[in-house]
Amino acid sequence: MVHRTTLLLDNETRAAARELAARFQVSVSEAIRRAIWESHRRERGLSLEDRQRRLKALSELVEAFRGYDPEDELRALAEEDGF
Repeated sequence: MVHRTTLLLDNETRAAARELAARFQVSVSEAIRRAIWESHRRERGLSLEDRQRRLKALSELVEAFRGYDPEDELRALAEEDGF
């Protein structure tokens, strides 16, 4: 369900909302919605799903590099791939 809400924005905040909207190529309303959700997500921390996904990725990364010296690996990546 969608509800109409009126916001009173000062000129700087309104300009910032327009800038975000232009950057994301969305309406100002959508940019404000995204900003609210991003702020909400940061304030409440990681969801259980996000935490599990990150832990799985980290576990896979650790396993992929098991037996390698991290400093040697980073040095080789920098030399060979410009990492």
